[in-house]
Amino acid sequence: MAHAKNHDYQILPPSIWPVLGAIAAYFMMVGAVMGFHGSTGSFFANYWLFLIGLAGVLFVMYGWWSDVVSEANSGEHTPVVRIGLRYGFIIFIMSEVMFFAAWFWAFFKNALYPMGPMSPIVDGVWPPEGIVTFDPWHLPLINTLILLTSGATLTWAHHVIATGGKRSDAKMALWLTVLLGLLFTIFQAYEYSHAAFGFTEGIYPSVFFMATGFHGFHVIVGTIFLAVCLIRVYKGDFTAENHVGLEAAAWYWHFVDVVWLFLFFVIYVWGS
Repeated sequence: MAHAKNHDYQILPPSIWPVLGAIAAYFMMVGAVMGFHGSTGSFFANYWLFLIGLAGVLFVMYGWWSDVVSEANSGEHTPVVRIGLRYGFIIFIMSEVMFFAAWFWAFFKNALYPMGPMSPIVDGVWPPEGIVTFDPWHLPLINTLILLTSGATLTWAHHVIATGGKRSDAKMALWLTVLLGLLFTIFQAYEYSHAAFGFTEGIYPSVFFMATGFHGFHVIVGTIFLAVCLIRVYKGDFTAENHVGLEAAAWYWHFVDVVWLFLFFVIYVWGS
């Protein structure tokens, strides 16, 4: 009785994951810098330390989030704790907004004031001469429709769980969302393979690949996030009262949808 819990807050035990995560991230950073300056010509020879750090980060992510799931299933995520989790995830998404704002800022700056050989305004052309842009009404439009559809299917799954509906409906909706996320990634890779410019061929290719590439990375992360939620639905983890994990995945995926809409209209349509 002396150790009985008489409050709604979560008292976390000591954890090794923050320390291991910091060490692995440090190896990733140092390994990336070493790889940038490598001259052996072999990817694995240049980036071996980066790959070790990446493996460590993935291991920490799996272990840490497994602990979070176990805490949720054991009843540690009380209403007060769930509020804190939601606020924390909102702050994380706000940081992601600022991350993408940097790429949009770089694109707008160079599009509105393209650098020419003599004067930024008189001689500058955007897109730069020699750059053949993508047709926005082909694969980019198809990918836009795919992401918008996936947002609708995810909202369906979230609604089913939040209202205590049929689990089979939630499973079907999440399966559709995961498959649409995979389809988007495949089409994006196909588009990259047919690009008429390379990453190092100027400011337009660099900003284009960084902005759309990081968005593609977020789609991959979001797809994994949703796949984990699908597994948890099969295990019966989510209830109408407690489904913060699925809620966070939905927020993240809708954020990815909105970013893509901006990318489509700014970079693919207006930028071309």
